[in-house]
Amino acid sequence: MTFSLAARDPRTGRFGLVVSSSSPAVAARCVNLRAGVGAVSSQNVTNPGLGSLALDLLEKGLAPDEVIAGLRDADEHIEYRQVTVLDAQGRSAVFNGEGTLGVHAFAQGPGAVAAGNMLADPGVPQAMVDGFLASTADEFEQRLLDGITAGLALGGEAGPVRSAGLSVIDDRPWRLTDLRVDDADAPLTELQRLLTLWLPQRDQYALRALHPDAAPSYGVPGDE
Repeated sequence: MTFSLAARDPRTGRFGLVVSSSSPAVAARCVNLRAGVGAVSSQNVTNPGLGSLALDLLEKGLAPDEVIAGLRDADEHIEYRQVTVLDAQGRSAVFNGEGTLGVHAFAQGPGAVAAGNMLADPGVPQAMVDGFLASTADEFEQRLLDGITAGLALGGEAGPVRSAGLSVIDDRPWRLTDLRVDDADAPLTELQRLLTLWLPQRDQYALRALHPDAAPSYGVPGDE
């Protein structure tokens, strides 16, 4: 019920993950990022706890394939899961349990990994990776969105998608970008609208956290 793309930005070292699904609030369950460590998507019949466990294992120095082995040992229902793991070196690994739903597939590229289940076309993950790598957008977030949009153009999920999310983390312990569309008729279109609104303000909000005395005003009534 989900298709996702995780990537590492070679320009900045940031990690990002973008995801869409026919289920509501997909990003709340599937997106897992940790500064300097990696990105993990836990999807299909989702166990959200696998994301933080996978990041813990990455942080201990395990390679992505070893992380997958650790997850298999930790979850008695692992055959219902689909998991992608991307580490700080851009290496990736994927697990597709025997209970992964419908048409499912994955694709890996330099610093990127994509996977999906209940897909309209098995080529959707490769289209996401190719779309991300081919994007010439300046911003990492936009390149991620270009990638998943390429997957949607090939059919995306077999049914209509209803939710989407896009998150990016840099070297700070909070998410630099964290956008969600929990239910909408065209969630990726709405995600693009939110991203266009957010990007010009993104760095100002980071500045407010780090140097509030130097940050610009909010520009709203009462902030004088």
